[in-house]
Amino acid sequence: MTGYDLITGTPAVDDYRRLRLVCGLSEKTLAAAEAGLPNTWFALTIRHEDSIVGMGRVIGDGGTAFQIVDIAVQPEHQGKGLGKAIVAALVEHSRANAPASAYVSLIADGDAQFLYAQYGFAPVAPASIGMAFRVD
Repeated sequence: MTGYDLITGTPAVDDYRRLRLVCGLSEKTLAAAEAGLPNTWFALTIRHEDSIVGMGRVIGDGGTAFQIVDIAVQPEHQGKGLGKAIVAALVEHSRANAPASAYVSLIADGDAQFLYAQYGFAPVAPASIGMAFRVD
């Protein structure tokens, strides 16, 4: 990760929304980002020169349930181990700081499941299936 700094802390709202868009994640409204980001349990960003080029967050209730979300690395910086560094740091923090019996989950898009499996995540199907709905 030469030339990159891993920085603990929640991304700024503008960086968060920009990274989501350039990385192909769903757009979040300004109001949603302003309301949600302060409730982050743990987060980090990756800085390259003067720009934030990656991020990841853990959200949850602080005791029983946590979810890893918003893993994003700008396309021109992908393939350099930044995604692995983000996931490793989020998992390490969760293992060190979440209480015993806490449940840490995530939703893996496509081949990202293979990255997450390297850090101990396993599919929950067929016993369980993830479900969601989006507020319009």
